[in-house]
Amino acid sequence: MARKKAVEAKVGFPKATIRDYEVIVKPVITEKSMALMQNENKVTLKVLDSATKPEIKSAFERIFQVKAIDVKVSNVKTKITTRGTRYTGKISGFKKAIVTIASGEAIDLFKE
Repeated sequence: MARKKAVEAKVGFPKATIRDYEVIVKPVITEKSMALMQNENKVTLKVLDSATKPEIKSAFERIFQVKAIDVKVSNVKTKITTRGTRYTGKISGFKKAIVTIASGEAIDLFKE
């Protein structure tokens, strides 16, 4: 009986593919995203512009080996800025995903 429970508790995820690493570009590290991570168990990521919610969810689960409950996606717009008074510049836009992790699970973005 104890053997069955041990097998049931060990739920694995498939190995990550190259496409999964293309979908998730990098984590967004800001004060707000760190607060979300600590308080609400949410991770903020920069993702591929053409990625869909189910694709982001499956890629996240395969890469980090944790259960994702929900995915929220937003597009961050491009911003025009000035550098001093003479030079204008552009801060490029990107697609951002906020992934909610199941309670009791955690990931470490700062592995050495």
